[in-house]
Amino acid sequence: MEKIYKKARAKINLSLEVLEKRKDNYHNLISIFQKVNLYDELWLQKTNTNKIEIKTNIEALNNQENIIYKAYLKLKEKYPQITGVDVTINKKIPMQAGLAGGSTDGASFILAMNQLFSLNMPKDEIEKVGKELGADVVPCLYNQAILAKGIGEIITPINTNFKYYIVIVKPKMSCSTKEMFQKIDQVNRKIKLSKADKIIQALEQNQLKQVANHLYNHFEEVIEEKDLIERIKEELVKQGACGSLLTGTGSCIYGLFEEKEVAKKVYQNLKNKYQTYLCCSYNSKRGMK
Repeated sequence: MEKIYKKARAKINLSLEVLEKRKDNYHNLISIFQKVNLYDELWLQKTNTNKIEIKTNIEALNNQENIIYKAYLKLKEKYPQITGVDVTINKKIPMQAGLAGGSTDGASFILAMNQLFSLNMPKDEIEKVGKELGADVVPCLYNQAILAKGIGEIITPINTNFKYYIVIVKPKMSCSTKEMFQKIDQVNRKIKLSKADKIIQALEQNQLKQVANHLYNHFEEVIEEKDLIERIKEELVKQGACGSLLTGTGSCIYGLFEEKEVAKKVYQNLKNKYQTYLCCSYNSKRGMK
């Protein structure tokens, strides 16, 4: 194999509870990640060099801070037989949006390199590399709904193939993950009983309204633009969403829909007002791929 193509899928959080801060400065959390069919595209091709070259439609990402560059160096250190690689990224997932655009690119790159260079990395080794790159990378290795605990590295796949529709709205604001966690640390957090079990049960039973009844994101309590977030959520629900929530540390808000035609209509209504995406849930039974 000389080249490979990968779709790096975005995620939404159906629940996100931030627990205590750890000694390593990460936070323990409980979260349900749902992959969706909004994705970046990655093309990898072997070269005879001993380095990585990255080309992307977002010029600001073409530097050594890119998670893919960091992943290449980690893999090269562990597997010296790896040669050079040219990577082309078609970036479609908005940045600083709570959709794990960078993390899912990193996860897909690790999986692609494993195939491209026949590294035969076991699952735990793939996850170890992902964890070293960032907390969201391990959950993004899975192209399905999963429950994530710890800092995101303790994964339980959810037994569901439930397809539903999602309208994602990106307001004209961005959220820094680091700054959002700092805000969480500045308030007296009220640790809530996890709603994850009820959401998992609803996903397994294809009950979207029950999923919607238990949506929760801790970061909604500390985000600065609360009025804007609530206004968009109310707009999505008023137009037919079963429920609506901020995803990740923001700034995207999504609405859940049972019917594709309703979701399409809402997308059409909102796309000229906001940066808006229409997609659906994605659950691959192959897990990592």
